[in-house]
Amino acid sequence: MIPVNQIKIGMVIKMDSRLYAVLGFSHTKPGKGGAFLRLKLKDVVSGQVVEKTISTDDKVENVYMEERTLVYLYNDGQFLHFMDEQNYEEIEILREDLEDIFFYLKENSTVTASFHEGKIITVTPPNSVILEVVETEPGFKGDTVKAGTKPAKLETGLVVQVPLFIKVGDKVKIDTRTGGYLERV
Repeated sequence: MIPVNQIKIGMVIKMDSRLYAVLGFSHTKPGKGGAFLRLKLKDVVSGQVVEKTISTDDKVENVYMEERTLVYLYNDGQFLHFMDEQNYEEIEILREDLEDIFFYLKENSTVTASFHEGKIITVTPPNSVILEVVETEPGFKGDTVKAGTKPAKLETGLVVQVPLFIKVGDKVKIDTRTGGYLERV
């Protein structure tokens, strides 16, 4: 248990028997009564963002999260298969549990997994990935002069808006946090 004044952004805490990642907080001292802390939390299991208010006299449980690097092996339709780089153990994760990062995964790409008591809590892709364009409209002469975009389908099935000069076969860097185009590689 730690006092609430030691809470930091990014920390994982346990409240009401649920695990929450701290997204933000503000300390308030009203004229009357005791001070309190307003927390913005993300439930690490469901992904739901909630706000909670707690007294500064309270204590919360700091949760130890073990982070390990996993290598994406393949998709069998229902499960995504990963290999733990520490012990070479194969780990299966339901595809629907990773729907938000599925389109950023290529074979042999790495992700960071957070474990709590031996169970995977979160899987995070790298901040950017390089993917090949497999389908897009052709650009026309003069398109590079104006700033416009067009949809492009990438090798993993992800569709992103790219500049007009991008063509089939180009490799592009995608920001996994926003899902947006960064640059041609």
